[in-house]
Amino acid sequence: MRLILLGPPGAGKGTQAARLARHYQVPHLSTGDMLRDAIRQGTPLGMLAKDALENGQLVDDETIIKLVDERLQQPDCRAGCLLDGFPRTVEQARRLEVILGKGGKPLDGVVELLVNEDEVVQRMMARGRPDDKPEIILERMAAYHRQTEPVSDYYRSKRQLEMVNAIGAQDEVFARIESAIGRLAKAK
Repeated sequence: MRLILLGPPGAGKGTQAARLARHYQVPHLSTGDMLRDAIRQGTPLGMLAKDALENGQLVDDETIIKLVDERLQQPDCRAGCLLDGFPRTVEQARRLEVILGKGGKPLDGVVELLVNEDEVVQRMMARGRPDDKPEIILERMAAYHRQTEPVSDYYRSKRQLEMVNAIGAQDEVFARIESAIGRLAKAK
């Protein structure tokens, strides 16, 4: 299974991705974790990312795409993976198709977790992180809408997207995601 989990900050992607990865026995690939690992290991891509982050910039698409491509070549990804935090742009989505296509292992689908802004603010404030202030959270939401919603539209146009209500108990949301994955499998 090759699945993308989309959703705004605070939608529960990390929690649900970890459960799905265990359930399907595939690695959970978070670009944030991949970047931190590459920086910690001092890889060439890690050094590029470190320079960008230290200068207060976002890591460019090309570096992220290369990082994901390298990670997808690892033996543990042969049976599939769960992508969390990637793709964030339509260009990244297109490049991911090329990467998966060259391995002959296409994407199985995309599940988008839907949460309203009030719920996101409540969830993120409850985490108690120093950077989880309402104004910062709302800016992250605005950035999500600008950058990632077009990705949702892209996959919707390809009939590879299922949307899931992410409000409720973790088990309820997991069951909804499972149903969405079933619908994606039937549509193939």
